[in-house]
Amino acid sequence: MQRAAAFFDLDKTLMAGSSGMQFARVATQHGIVSRRLLVSWGVEHLRYRLRGTTDARTTEVLRVARDLISGVPARSLERMNPEVMAAILPRVYPQMLDEVYAHQDAGRATFIVSAAGNGVVEPLAAVLGMDGGIGTRYEVGEDAAFTGRFDGPFVYGQGKVEAMEAFAAEHGIDLAASYAYSDSISDLPMLRAVGHPVVVNPDPPLAEIAREEGWQTMRFERLGRRLVALAVTLLATVAGFGASRIAARRKPPPRRFPVRR
Repeated sequence: MQRAAAFFDLDKTLMAGSSGMQFARVATQHGIVSRRLLVSWGVEHLRYRLRGTTDARTTEVLRVARDLISGVPARSLERMNPEVMAAILPRVYPQMLDEVYAHQDAGRATFIVSAAGNGVVEPLAAVLGMDGGIGTRYEVGEDAAFTGRFDGPFVYGQGKVEAMEAFAAEHGIDLAASYAYSDSISDLPMLRAVGHPVVVNPDPPLAEIAREEGWQTMRFERLGRRLVALAVTLLATVAGFGASRIAARRKPPPRRFPVRR
């Protein structure tokens, strides 16, 4: 007998921002990611928080990440997991945890489905008390180091649907009776694969589709607007500082008055 389940995207859905950025910060401390690359990813992360991402950007970030872990012992990344969890957990949305618990109370199994590495996704699901996690698996060679190749589908876009269908078949889950939560247009295949799609703080393209389809929409992310306000303030401050320096350069020298003796 099949049962219903609820599948949750991770980045910008279950948590604020990107789990990959939190992983990158820890990896920098361990010497796996350079500080220059971390800064580059930080700029990309800000863009992601404000406007979402694109398939091209995701593919490029993934390519760089796969190159970085090639030859790295799997045990080295496993030992980073406690630090990565400590960075991610404070960013989990309380509203989404309420959704997870509501599904569990209704008898539905709950799972994270994410392009993030399975070494992060599965432990996070366990810590949150969920039934499991479906993340991207990376191949480990005979030398116990990562080869840079996938061990299964890349759990992104249509790859999420493939992973969900295989998982559902193995665990007796009826996708037509199930729920899926995501923020991004890239997860449209995932949302269409279930009977009850829910969009969470959606990017503009997904928000438009949700309106057309009459899908449930959850909105509580305010960080985007705060970041915009902060960016404007910083730009204004820099501009003001620059203007004051220019004015100082153009300011005429002080008048010198003769000294009476």
